[in-house]
Amino acid sequence: MKGGGFRIYALAYLLFLYAPIILLPLFAFNEGTVIAFPLTGFSTKWFVQAANQPTLWQAVKNSLIIAGSASVLSTVLGIFAARASTRYQFPGKAGLMGLIMLPLVLPEIIVAVSLLVVLLGLGINLTIFTVILGHVLICTPFTIAILSSAFQSLDRSLEEAAYDLGETAVSTFRLIILPLVMPGIISSLLISFTISLDEFIIAFFLAGTEPTLPIYIFSQFRFPQAVPVIMALGTVLVACSIVLLATAEYFRRRGLARSGAKDTGGFL
Repeated sequence: MKGGGFRIYALAYLLFLYAPIILLPLFAFNEGTVIAFPLTGFSTKWFVQAANQPTLWQAVKNSLIIAGSASVLSTVLGIFAARASTRYQFPGKAGLMGLIMLPLVLPEIIVAVSLLVVLLGLGINLTIFTVILGHVLICTPFTIAILSSAFQSLDRSLEEAAYDLGETAVSTFRLIILPLVMPGIISSLLISFTISLDEFIIAFFLAGTEPTLPIYIFSQFRFPQAVPVIMALGTVLVACSIVLLATAEYFRRRGLARSGAKDTGGFL
């Protein structure tokens, strides 16, 4: 059958990729403490235990503060960079944008160690603030990629018509351009929030004594009796990530439909 081999490869690849995620809720709702088959029975006690741990809630609070701050800051920076790169021509544009997008391809461990050395050299204490700085550095290239697509799909004649009607550059950007790219902005916020919420390496190096949720999860794997609770927590995180990504994709497609641009098939 034509293409049969490729279909088998694709199915095998998807199974290998998503099998751990499928197994996660199975063990989260399993009554036994051993992560192995056969399952011993259905239970929600691990979710209850997770909800009753104050250290877990403190880690959740830290992660939400960091993810919310990083997503807003990186999206604002992404708006400026995407607008400049799609609307204006200036010397060194290609090289400058390449440097801004460099964190996309750099290993996170290199970025984390570099930031740690710089921050300690400047005498800055490691807190939630330093994690926010690191996450903004990582998330900004993603926001630029999403927002550049939104700005490129704009009809420049709308902007020129606003100028002809007496609008200033600031009022045109606020009244015409921002509403048109708002789906892209919302998508950028959600994607950067999800990236920051799940990020571990930079947070591990820069969090100091204020752990984030991924760091808390990593620390709990030292205790075998805590593994089922982590499975329950992981199930909740996967569900939240799916909802955020689905919402972001909805707004991305809505923005493309509004502008009449062609869908290239994903965020990046």
